[in-house]
Amino acid sequence: MSDLRPSPPRPISSPCVMVCTVDGASGLCLGCYRTLGEIAEWSRMGEENRQKVMQELPSRAERIDPKLR
Repeated sequence: MSDLRPSPPRPISSPCVMVCTVDGASGLCLGCYRTLGEIAEWSRMGEENRQKVMQELPSRAERIDPKLR
């Protein structure tokens, strides 16, 4: 008899650091630099789209007032 149970889902990569505060001026999360829309869609995005966003995140830090970082 073969085991027909599906394998567990693969974990989704995420830049979340559990600092969930959005900067009103830039619209970016102060912890991960994603937009609210990206955060909301993250689990439904394909891995390719998630990787694209993750590549953009370091440059987004410049959009946040240094006093808030």
